Amino acid sequence: MMINRLKKICEEKGLQGILITDPYNLQYFTGFRGGEGYGLFTAGRGILYVDSRYTEAATLECNAAGSGFTVTEFNREHPLMELLEQQLAEDFVREMGFEDRSMVCSTYISYKEKLKSVQMIPLEDSLVRERRIKTPEELELLKKAEAIGDRAFSEILSVLHVGMTELEVAAELEYRMKKAGAGGLSFDTIAASGIHSSMPHAIPSEKKLEEGDFLTMDFGCIYRGYCSDMTRTVVMGKANEEQKKVYRTVLEAQTLAMEGLRPGMRCCDVDRIARDHIGEAGYGQYFGHGLGHSVGLYIHESPALNTRDETILEPGMIETIEPGIYIPGFGGVRIEDMGVVTEKGYQSFASSPKELIEIEN
Repeated sequence: MMINRLKKICEEKGLQGILITDPYNLQYFTGFRGGEGYGLFTAGRGILYVDSRYTEAATLECNAAGSGFTVTEFNREHPLMELLEQQLAEDFVREMGFEDRSMVCSTYISYKEKLKSVQMIPLEDSLVRERRIKTPEELELLKKAEAIGDRAFSEILSVLHVGMTELEVAAELEYRMKKAGAGGLSFDTIAASGIHSSMPHAIPSEKKLEEGDFLTMDFGCIYRGYCSDMTRTVVMGKANEEQKKVYRTVLEAQTLAMEGLRPGMRCCDVDRIARDHIGEAGYGQYFGHGLGHSVGLYIHESPALNTRDETILEPGMIETIEPGIYIPGFGGVRIEDMGVVTEKGYQSFASSPKELIEIEN
């Protein structure tokens, strides 16, 4: 039960209470998916405060999740701050943890001014760390979310054609994910063609796909609250020799990282596997971002596979592996799978083909 995990954090940090306001942590610990609520853990019990728009849904979701949180409605007669102050006083809370890495400054000041009898203590990443290792149930939801992306990619291959705009590509991917059961998007879909593909997070535009273009598609969906993330790059028409070399280098880098990842490794060491290969091929200056990141209720969770993160990888952690080469004026390639760290290595959840696909109309 989530209540016990919050109790453990309080004991470790010498706190009498924890306030949860981050929507992803709120969903994780309470089961409530509405986003607009406030979780308070004190004296071994959890209370979820919501307004009348969410009272019924929050009660159903908290009960279904078995989180141990009960729901209390705040309104004009019983303002949130008044209810919080009353509960904190009743449970003799002197030090309360808060999410300093997500709470904005103005909100923090407001709590400080209105809850004068309580000292607010930064939780740093204590709550987020609880989300790192996924349960079997979470893993199944993440697999399903990635499978929806696989299906969308398979379907769009028959739709792509020269003259289509990047905006149309993005719209087709989003439509097909939602038609396959997605409840929403993990992030804004990226569809970048030609010289635009050298920008890792290019915004889809009215640019039309042209013969000889790289087309990089980065897309993901939300399934029952959990995100997916996938990237595939294709060529419109026939690829030239330089395009083939760049693509082959990226695919080799991804394969080496996926095969080399082991539990017990540092995140930065996995990043180095792919980064060294791309550097040895002469493209080191064109791979600027990290190799990957964790995914869960939020699209960018921790730990991350990059040059700075020294977190030790453990079974049950989700990581994307997404090396890329981006050459201004030429174009770019990124290939991304999402998968889980296992007892022996890494298991990708994606099944979409990764050999270079040439789209011929």
